[in-house]
Amino acid sequence: MASRALVLGGGGIAGIAWGLGMVTGLAESGVDLGQADLVVGTSAGAVVSAQLLAGLDLELRYAAQLKPPGEETRPRIPPFYLSRLVWATIRTGDPAEFRARMGRMALAARTPPEAERRAQIVRWIGGAHPWPERRLVITAVDAESGEFVTFDSASGVELVDAVAASAATPGVRPPATVNGRRHIDGGMRSAANMDLAAGHERVVVLAPVTRGGGPMPGVADQVSALGPDARIAMISPDADAQRLMGSSLRTILDPARRAAVARAGRAQAAEAAERVAGVWHG
Repeated sequence: MASRALVLGGGGIAGIAWGLGMVTGLAESGVDLGQADLVVGTSAGAVVSAQLLAGLDLELRYAAQLKPPGEETRPRIPPFYLSRLVWATIRTGDPAEFRARMGRMALAARTPPEAERRAQIVRWIGGAHPWPERRLVITAVDAESGEFVTFDSASGVELVDAVAASAATPGVRPPATVNGRRHIDGGMRSAANMDLAAGHERVVVLAPVTRGGGPMPGVADQVSALGPDARIAMISPDADAQRLMGSSLRTILDPARRAAVARAGRAQAAEAAERVAGVWHG
């Protein structure tokens, strides 16, 4: 059988909800993305990939997205955060320097304690699971050097720590300490890092956020890296899901939107199933 890769991109709390809605809905339609030979998870996609490959009941994980947020609130977004991000994007043409600039901003920011964030990640992924048997690559960025890094089962890093690093939105979430180094969101290199799936013949990309900006390539910009012979199904939120997710950091990090976005993702999966199955099953 042709080798298959699944790429799960970033998109905050809303991106997790949409992604879980998609993978659950696709499984209901007979498309089991958990059978991938490679899964690449970035930020929200790291959370979804950890749940998908842990052998958890997807219906239960989806149902968890529908519960009221309770005491969980939208994280504090620092004043002038967006303007600083835009300024860094415009000012910095070199990708590594941009990532290092984001790392410096993250290290200087006032955020909740790392231990609190790690505990939240454990709840989000349904436990402190070991790395799955199927190959999973989690992306992150070294906050001090700006170096792009990846974690997998051979890295010696616990899965929950890799996910916490990948989902550490700079300036909003605390950088995650892994092997004595602080790390930030893998989405600071690319929204989905789909080029890591190069060499696989069938690739499904679920990208809650597709845009790039400045030195960060958009998802479509990395399609050529997969090679001319790769069959690709790239799915992003439809109009209904996008409306519910919103387009700002404040909306995609708002847990109050989670249930509606998860439902929209599942509804979209029913419509996308035939297209995805055409690539996945050939």
